Amino acid sequence: MKQTFIIRNNGKHLLLFFAGWGMDETPFRHIHPAECDWMICYDYRSLEFDTTLIQAYSKISLIAWSMGAWAASQVMKQYPSLPVSQSTAINGTLYPIHETKGITPSVFEGTLQGLNEQTLLKFQRRMCGSAADYKAFQTIAPKRPVEELKEELAAIRQQYLSSLPSEFVWQTAIIGDNDRIFLPDHQEQAWRNKAVSLLHVEAAHYQQELFNEVIMNIK
Repeated sequence: MKQTFIIRNNGKHLLLFFAGWGMDETPFRHIHPAECDWMICYDYRSLEFDTTLIQAYSKISLIAWSMGAWAASQVMKQYPSLPVSQSTAINGTLYPIHETKGITPSVFEGTLQGLNEQTLLKFQRRMCGSAADYKAFQTIAPKRPVEELKEELAAIRQQYLSSLPSEFVWQTAIIGDNDRIFLPDHQEQAWRNKAVSLLHVEAAHYQQELFNEVIMNIK
């Protein structure tokens, strides 16, 4: 995976953010949390994670969105000694491909097999919820090639099906009641006994205001 610092002031507190499938740092660059460094992780063609980049931090606030919730949980399983002081998952589950707890296998497979420039835009439109939010997203959308995104989606399937579930327990799982990617009732089922608290909000799968609120309230 790629690990990119958006803010690096060599402090002791790190906001560690795992983005969703197909992302890079571009949609999140404008968010500037106070008093912490922040790193974004994306591109899950591999789940290899370089811990040397975060060795200097004594406090880590973990936030993950969409497929990032699964990816982050797998990383936390590998490195349980990381100093994670708070953890929040947004509109994702630990089961990216699942009939009742994630994206259904038929929908996932259809997305993978039919992925092209046009279907990617349709996915992003569904992800954003409203036409206005979709239009705003297009001004900050990632510029990764579609073939790369297809490779990433195939790798997520392969890695998910060949790995054991993580036992990492999240402090908070935020469920967007208007999510059309990870359906709200699937998220509800998935987070039973996997998160300390559940929070329902009026939000689509990708909601810029929600990211702003969660990230800016990091302490």
